[in-house]
Amino acid sequence: MTEQKKEPDYIGHRKRLRTRFLLGGGKDMADYELLELVLMMALPRKDVKPLAKVLINRFGSFAGVINAPKEDLLSIDGVKETTLTMLKVIQVATKRVSWQHLSESDAPVIANTDCLIDYCRTVIGFSDVEEFHVIYLDSKLHTLGSDILQRGTINTVAIHPREVIKAAISNQANSIIMMHNHPSGEVKPSSADISMTQIINNACRAVGIKLLDHIIISRNNYYSFAQNMALA
Repeated sequence: MTEQKKEPDYIGHRKRLRTRFLLGGGKDMADYELLELVLMMALPRKDVKPLAKVLINRFGSFAGVINAPKEDLLSIDGVKETTLTMLKVIQVATKRVSWQHLSESDAPVIANTDCLIDYCRTVIGFSDVEEFHVIYLDSKLHTLGSDILQRGTINTVAIHPREVIKAAISNQANSIIMMHNHPSGEVKPSSADISMTQIINNACRAVGIKLLDHIIISRNNYYSFAQNMALA
């Protein structure tokens, strides 16, 4: 009589994890468990729970993992090209969904503060260097598109007003929202941030374009010039 081969213990664990997710939509699941579900698709023949815990411990959260630099992810034992691709697909999908929530709303962007901040954080909140982006808006304050205009260092990014004006005109924008991140986590604007914002605001007004806001974003916080300083 042939002895039946026993299934690895992680097979049953996977089934239970999938069932919990489908029943509860993942609301009661820890970050490492949600990450397990992702890793299961990338590594179908391996117990991925240990790897999921290592990744969460290293990068702090599910969001931290999918937004981690490629080089940092590949430095983790067990993360190869297939796993990296899966994680980065989720990162790109998250950014796309966030943009579509913002751009497909019937309400003007400035009336959609939560979606706007979510979009800013999704795009640059986890970047390890400062980035400067612009969102272009039409006369009804609906989105026309967005661009990254500059990428800097861990604590500075330089942008010339001419670059902003040229990009806004090229995109036929009636108004714009600027955003950049502070990797340090401190969102209070520096004197350079304030000066830059004032200069660009004046340049926009000179050509009939309105600067609606300049948002400084981090992983957990944000600062809005429109909410704290007059941009008129």
